[in-house]
Amino acid sequence: MDKTDFLQSLEYQTLPEKALSIYLKSMWYDAKGNWDKAHSSIQDLEDPMAQQIHAYLHRKEGDLWNAGYWYDKIGMKTPVISLDQEWNEIVDSLL
Repeated sequence: MDKTDFLQSLEYQTLPEKALSIYLKSMWYDAKGNWDKAHSSIQDLEDPMAQQIHAYLHRKEGDLWNAGYWYDKIGMKTPVISLDQEWNEIVDSLL
């Protein structure tokens, strides 16, 4: 799947493709406005990508302390870019 296909799936599908990684599914649910599903699908994973997505989700939620905690765990500073830019950077890195 490429970025165009991923973005189109957001427009036309009610569920993410089964073949998507858990990371892309989380970002897909986030883009669809289902923060809870995006968060619950990623929160128990402990690898750096899951932690970056977890941080992004808490930043989006407005819980900057919690977001900072997760960014720190992976050695990142809280981004100063927009949430949309961060979303795109994460998705691009996964596709």
